[in-house]
Amino acid sequence: MKAIAYQKSLALDHPESLLDIDLPEPVAQGRDILVEVKAVSVNPVDTKVRLGMAPAQGEWRVLGWDAAGIVRSIGPEATLFKPGDRVWYAGSIARAGSNSELQLVDERIVGKMPQTLDFAAAAALPLTSLTAWEMLFDRLGLARDRNPNGKSLLIIGAAGGVGSILTQLARQLTGLTVIGTASRPETQQWVRAMGAHYVLNHHQPLADQFTQLDLSPPEYVVSLTHTDEHVAQIVAVIAPQGKFGLIDDPKSFDITLFKRKSISVHWELMFTRALFSTPDMIAQHHILSEMAQLVDADTLRTTANENFGPINAANLKRAHALIESGLARGKIVLEGFA
Repeated sequence: MKAIAYQKSLALDHPESLLDIDLPEPVAQGRDILVEVKAVSVNPVDTKVRLGMAPAQGEWRVLGWDAAGIVRSIGPEATLFKPGDRVWYAGSIARAGSNSELQLVDERIVGKMPQTLDFAAAAALPLTSLTAWEMLFDRLGLARDRNPNGKSLLIIGAAGGVGSILTQLARQLTGLTVIGTASRPETQQWVRAMGAHYVLNHHQPLADQFTQLDLSPPEYVVSLTHTDEHVAQIVAVIAPQGKFGLIDDPKSFDITLFKRKSISVHWELMFTRALFSTPDMIAQHHILSEMAQLVDADTLRTTANENFGPINAANLKRAHALIESGLARGKIVLEGFA
């Protein structure tokens, strides 16, 4: 089968940073299903793993943690799907990724994809949807209640993949006032389109902008990128006894700064359930199933923003480059194997 992989952690300008290769076709065992990958999207985790995690000598590492496709076969213990089902998933960071024609994935972290989306539009959503959902409802413990509650959520870096879904979920499923941040006119417009009540510029002092707009300190703050650069402003603006969530890997992070306000800190990694085979691992199957229903009901929209064409090394390099630039808006998708 065709796949895109690497053997050494290299910068994109190196000819071997990502390569088109052929690999043996895998066989579904246990609760695994074998998926014929139709479309993928690219996330910051792809670039982080490429640069920081080299495979063992002589082995190939296949990236990709967002996919939509068709079930080719199922393992003897799989019961949730049958061959021919259209599915979407983010997969496990501990296993081969979705940048291949066929992929094995545990059925407990897979959902049936929305009926109203094509494969490319669907592939943009799983990882970010799971991350946003788990952050809001599992980590921060928010209630799914649309009645206004007088509380607010500040999302720092709201124009990216996770931020786009987080903004939509918070606006559509909770009673919070949603405040997003973005630094450029086009990304600010994107955040408004996702449903934010207010959009701030995270390159300017946040507390001053809250004062200018007569906004109360937010009870919930989620930082999605460059947390180490924003932590001082977050501490200044967040309401006492609030909750702070983050998903990135700050170079430094002094949690004691939150003590004076009794702020609880919540880290979200959507790979945790699959990595540790947690007892509630199947929760991701249920989340993706519910997300599909929300998309089909037109409550949520895909965040696919750019289609880079067929799934191959050249196009994946382009996608990695855009993500590494920090200028991506929404999600980059690729579709089909040329």
